[in-house]
Amino acid sequence: MKEDGRGRAEAAELIAEAARFGIEHLVALGDVLVYGRRPAAEQVREINDDTAWLVQTFPGKVSGFCYLNPVLGEREVWREVERCLGWGARGIKLEIANNARDRCMQPVMAAAQAHGLVVLQHAWSMTQIRQRSYHTDPEDAALLAGRHPEVRIVMAHLTGCGIRGILAAKPHPNLFVDTSGAAPEAGILERAVDELGPERILYGSDVPVRDFRVAIARVTGSSLDAETRRRILFENARRLLKLP
Repeated sequence: MKEDGRGRAEAAELIAEAARFGIEHLVALGDVLVYGRRPAAEQVREINDDTAWLVQTFPGKVSGFCYLNPVLGEREVWREVERCLGWGARGIKLEIANNARDRCMQPVMAAAQAHGLVVLQHAWSMTQIRQRSYHTDPEDAALLAGRHPEVRIVMAHLTGCGIRGILAAKPHPNLFVDTSGAAPEAGILERAVDELGPERILYGSDVPVRDFRVAIARVTGSSLDAETRRRILFENARRLLKLP
C-alpha cells in the first residue's frame, strides 16, 4: 500500500470513518495500480498480501477481492486465485492489464466459475481508441458476460460507463453495475434501475480516491424508494458476496 493516506497505518481510521456513515462492512483491495497496469507476479502477490492483511486485521468488517494480472498466463492466474482463497477472497478484481475481450481472460473466468467467485471488472466509457489494448469499455464487459453467463460479473463505475454502460449491460442478467465513478449525475441511477432492475445495482464508493459522503449521496439523494435504496446500499452485495 502507498504511504499517502492509503497505507496500512490509515486502515483503522478509514474503517472508523465508514462506520460514522453507517457502513458496517467494506470490500477492500490493496493498491491495484501501485506498480502500473501490468504488475509482475511477485507484485500481484504483494498487493493481495495487503488485502489479506485487511481481511485478517478487521474480521467481520472487511471482505477482500483477489487482484489478478491475466496477462501473466493460466498457471499464474490459478496459482494466485488458489492462494487468495486461503485468506477468504470473495471475488476477483481486474483493472487495466488487458481488455476484457482478450483470450487471456479465459483462465480467469474458469477460476471464477470453479470457485464461485464474483469478478469485478474496471470499465469506463472511452473515446481514446489507442487504449483499447488494455482498457475495457462497457461493450467489452458485456461481451465478457455473454461469453461466461455462469459467472457473476460487476462492471465497475456507473457514472463512468453512463447510459452507454447501462444499455450494454441490459441483455446480460449475470452482469451487475456498481454506483462508483466520477461526479454524481442526476437521473442516471434511476435510469439504471428502470433498465436493469434494482437487483443488479450495487453501491460502490472508490474510497479513498473518492469520498464516502458523495458516494452515499448518489443513492440517498436519488428519487428511488426506501426499499430500492436499501437493496442497492446493502442487500444486493450481501446476497452476491454471500455475506452474513
